[in-house]
Amino acid sequence: MPTLPVRRLDVNTIAGPIGGAKPLSTEKAPMIDPFGRAVTYLRVSVTDRCDFRCTYCMAENMTFLPKKDLLTLEELERLCSAFIEKGVRKIRLTGGEPLVRKNIMHLVRAVGRHIDQGALDELTITTNGSQLARYADELYDSGVRRINVSLDTLDPQKFKEITRWGDFSKVMEGIDAAQKAGLKIKLNAVALKDFNEFEIADMLRFAHGRGMDLTVIETMPMGEIDEDRTDRYLPLSKLRADLESQFTLSDIGYRTGGPARYVTVKETGGRLGFITPMTHNFCESCNRVRLTCTGTLYMCLGQNDAADLRTALRASDDDAYLSAAIDEAIGRKPKGHDFIIDRTHNRPAVSRHMSVTGG
Repeated sequence: MPTLPVRRLDVNTIAGPIGGAKPLSTEKAPMIDPFGRAVTYLRVSVTDRCDFRCTYCMAENMTFLPKKDLLTLEELERLCSAFIEKGVRKIRLTGGEPLVRKNIMHLVRAVGRHIDQGALDELTITTNGSQLARYADELYDSGVRRINVSLDTLDPQKFKEITRWGDFSKVMEGIDAAQKAGLKIKLNAVALKDFNEFEIADMLRFAHGRGMDLTVIETMPMGEIDEDRTDRYLPLSKLRADLESQFTLSDIGYRTGGPARYVTVKETGGRLGFITPMTHNFCESCNRVRLTCTGTLYMCLGQNDAADLRTALRASDDDAYLSAAIDEAIGRKPKGHDFIIDRTHNRPAVSRHMSVTGG
């Protein structure tokens, strides 16, 4: 699929000549997309870099963005504040691996202050866990109460195989530190055929035994990697059927703001989530947009259309320009994605890697 150009707005056409814009209203009416969905959830990729090279996510020899192309932490903070001003109630920091970005806690503390002020309900982070032992206490002190840890296997050797560069013991130390700090953890596991499909039951018992939720995710066709995704694709409908031979699963209405559908597991008393972009299109209730570390806003994870917010951000210190650019982008949010994986569609649905967009 060809990559569509990122749309840039002439700041003079969206907010009048520089110097003539009016300050933003303090009211925080929700942003409504063309299909009547309120956009209240922003995912922010603070870096495309990662200290792992998970086989389903990226190639081993990745070319990352030059550091000069990234927004500063101060610019990311300003963008987050602009979205909060427009009705976003939840922000998730992602990557790559967000905790490898230098001085990342400056941004976490700055965004976390909006929780203290009642303007933001929740600040969360998705991490591979490698840096948690270092940052867990500070994350909690900055207002983070809940994190997602990506973990696809409990077998240290297989963990090394799937992450290429990861250290399983460091992740376990990170989980221990996070729980000790008071952070609520949800484990995210990508379901991969012939790799971990028969481990999910053990992972469920492990997670629930430690008071953690578990969510399983279908692999998504994003970016060129070193393998054919059809060899790894495992429909979660099949996985659920397999799990139901061992567990009693009951659908519940629990939601965390993301696309997961949850069940309770009678035998463990815990929750299990399913994220199914391939077998069940979850777009009808999408409340999310995704911001990259370069200031590009993707209104849909599975589409290439995007908006350049960096230009509006740097055009003026007056956030009216930025606000208008955000409004224009939300007005183009599509109804749904175009993900598909089969032998006739073995190229990625979108060319960018997941680490660029941010989970």
